[in-house]
Amino acid sequence: MMQMFFQKEIETMPREELEKLQLEKLKYITKYCYDNVPLYKKKFDEAGFDCTKIKALSDIQYIPYTTKADFRDNYPFGMFAVPMKKVTRLHASSGTTGKPTVVGYTKNDLEMWSDCMARLVTAAGATDEDIVQISFGYGLFTGALGLHYGLEKIGATVVPCSSGNTEKQVMLMKDFGTTALVSTPSYALRIGEVAQEMGISMDDIKLRLGLFGSEGCTAEMRKQVEDYLHLLATDNYGMSELIGPGVSGECHLRCGMHFNEDHFLPEIINPETGAILPKGATGELVITTLSKEALPVLRYRTKDITSITYEKCECGRTHARMAKPTGRSDDMLKIRGVNVFPSQIESVIMTIPQVAPHYQIIVTREGSSDRLEVKCELVDGSVLESFASLDALRKTIHHNLKTVLGIDVKVTLAEPKSLERFAGKAKRVIDLRNK
Repeated sequence: MMQMFFQKEIETMPREELEKLQLEKLKYITKYCYDNVPLYKKKFDEAGFDCTKIKALSDIQYIPYTTKADFRDNYPFGMFAVPMKKVTRLHASSGTTGKPTVVGYTKNDLEMWSDCMARLVTAAGATDEDIVQISFGYGLFTGALGLHYGLEKIGATVVPCSSGNTEKQVMLMKDFGTTALVSTPSYALRIGEVAQEMGISMDDIKLRLGLFGSEGCTAEMRKQVEDYLHLLATDNYGMSELIGPGVSGECHLRCGMHFNEDHFLPEIINPETGAILPKGATGELVITTLSKEALPVLRYRTKDITSITYEKCECGRTHARMAKPTGRSDDMLKIRGVNVFPSQIESVIMTIPQVAPHYQIIVTREGSSDRLEVKCELVDGSVLESFASLDALRKTIHHNLKTVLGIDVKVTLAEPKSLERFAGKAKRVIDLRNK
């Protein structure tokens, strides 16, 4: 098998040369934003920032941050830097908290996007011999078409299934000889579960590679996915405000997600103070787009908590790598003064063989005190027939959660296949405190 899209000159560029390229692009994009996006002209003028005075990459610290609120306040097209006649395509986020975040692309943006994705899927191990089933929802969501065009660019055969209708997904997987799957990790688990219900062994399916994204995935969940589907699971990272998927992704060695650093300049900041943190520190990821035309974004606060390494990877690529995000600063739950990330709970649940990889986190308030409940789904319903077995399992999960989180948690055990399944991004947390 041949890897068809390794851009060696760029992807193995020495750091000194890469940073020189980034500086040139940073100088251009800041002036471009000032001249073409009213929001940035206002931000720069208010901050007293002269974009023509950038002399080093460290001068990025003087550029004001961009936040989700900026997109909301300028809905739908207020942050575009080009007239609509130059916008080739529109995408938008789900808009679960109101109006969606709208993003636009010029023809050049779409070409750059497909290049970024082609690099990342190649690094993960996809080739022109793969048959790739895309089980992300198509439409305004950036995930499906982002992967679609990148995979087509490397010559892979793309099966645009979209999400849902899982029995048909399994049938096509078997009949078409699908070798790679694009989906959320939670939907990949659902596909494995349905295949089992249909009496189809994963040994009869040719899957070898998973290109997963759109939601967090702990190491424990990844192992579950790999055990279920008999494939190598890889992660890729992005968000609609930046471009969609294609910002970073794992190579086959899976030792961090390689940034496309010639197009995206990453920083790590203290999420509370906004101060830039030293290299290697864990904090909030901030990204500046260096190449986008329709919707350039400067110092976007992603809310994702991670760290970055700048060491050359054993795969030969020199671009910086980000660790799997441990959570989002806005997903963090504060329970009785303790910071709790849903990923911590998932890590515990995934190590208990008697419970399925499906769970719910319910937060309520009784009087002035917060209460945390974790609902876990049993793999074997026969456990329900033995109070002693059920109680012992509940106590084990309770102990493990309390040890990791440092607070008391109510554990509820649910019948097999009783908790909701998700074809897209899983919604695990139900916060009822403000209802």
